[in-house]
Amino acid sequence: MELTGSAAPVLAAATEVLRAPMPEILFRLSAALAPLAPHRAAAQLSAHCGHTPLKTCGEPGLTSRITDSELARLSGVVAAGQAWQGRARIAGEERAVLAVASGVTATPSVLVLVLAPAGPRAGADPEPLSGDALATVLALWDLVSSHTDRMAVEAVPGPTAQSRATAAERSRIIAELGDAHEAALTGLLGVLRSRSLDDAGARARATELAVTALLDQRAEAERDQALTREPAEAAFTTLAGSLAPMFRHGPVRLELSPPGENRDRPLPSPVVHAMRAAVRAVVLSVLEQDPLRRVQVGWQVTGGELRGTVRDDGPGELSKCSLAVHRVDERLGAVGGDVVIDAVPGWGTTVTATVPLGPPGAPAADPLSALGSRELEVLGHLAQGRRNRAIAAQLHISESTVKFHVTNILTKLEVGSRGEAAARFRAVAA
Repeated sequence: MELTGSAAPVLAAATEVLRAPMPEILFRLSAALAPLAPHRAAAQLSAHCGHTPLKTCGEPGLTSRITDSELARLSGVVAAGQAWQGRARIAGEERAVLAVASGVTATPSVLVLVLAPAGPRAGADPEPLSGDALATVLALWDLVSSHTDRMAVEAVPGPTAQSRATAAERSRIIAELGDAHEAALTGLLGVLRSRSLDDAGARARATELAVTALLDQRAEAERDQALTREPAEAAFTTLAGSLAPMFRHGPVRLELSPPGENRDRPLPSPVVHAMRAAVRAVVLSVLEQDPLRRVQVGWQVTGGELRGTVRDDGPGELSKCSLAVHRVDERLGAVGGDVVIDAVPGWGTTVTATVPLGPPGAPAADPLSALGSRELEVLGHLAQGRRNRAIAAQLHISESTVKFHVTNILTKLEVGSRGEAAARFRAVAA
């Protein structure tokens, strides 16, 4: 849809963009702005969206290389409520861009268009947009960013829960990738320090180790995010695989003691990830000791807890301060766990990490999880103060159906009034 100086096409384009589901808004906005400001890619950086603040669309060769730090730098160039056209570093190179920053939202929100060349010559910068064109782009971005900002503030339960889950999963993946990266680097150092390998052999082993680590990290990043539980033995096998590179070419021997009883018991993923991260961190601390010949790593599933142990035959001088460098207490504390160190000078150290598998240490369940999708929609309208008739008109259902859903909501949430149900939703969405 073309944007011209008249108001009608602009309003029609704005309506088309705002009708889109949240994931499609940037795509429709880009299509609406293309006739006015031809561009190869569009990117937005919005502070109200915690789990995916950077969104892009356009040519894959560009969008895959655009970073949030590049947009953050551009947001410092253009003032709120202003538009700026010029050359800036985007997608790794200096390119012609148009940047607009919303002046109507409570949180910073910037839109950047990577402009298309003016003619057939690839390096030719486009002509500067007119004042009216810039004003139109800025006005439309103000409207879109204000709309998305309001949706974030008044989020309905479904998207709110999805956002929380996505943010938690993203944090988990980042933590695991960081741990795996640290383990891979330790393994590489072991190869480079090895006195049993010549230069050619060391290069070959280091290359093999690096490629394997990259493949493992890619597989981890692409792993099904819906996975919530892992059998104890399979989880320990994954841990053993990540520890092996740290010992492969060094003088220290790794001994593994996988879970015996309850080895098939499914363990909650947050517990598994926290324990794996904590054990890897402890092993990294243990390997810094000298002299050291043997490290034993084991897991046990007993009753209502998962216990991980790391034993060594080192000098017996390991302390909690040594583990603090690798944030062991922090990793275990996030899931209600704890770590105990038993160090005997001259004989070695035993580090025991313990994480509860269920109540009372387990995180509380989402109180809205018992509601169905339609009940969540109705609750979202209740939270906004709407009455049954207005909800029925909004959802295109009968008023009696709304009453039926409200009754179910009150029963499932174990509350006595619409106001209590609305308060429960606001507490979860906060």
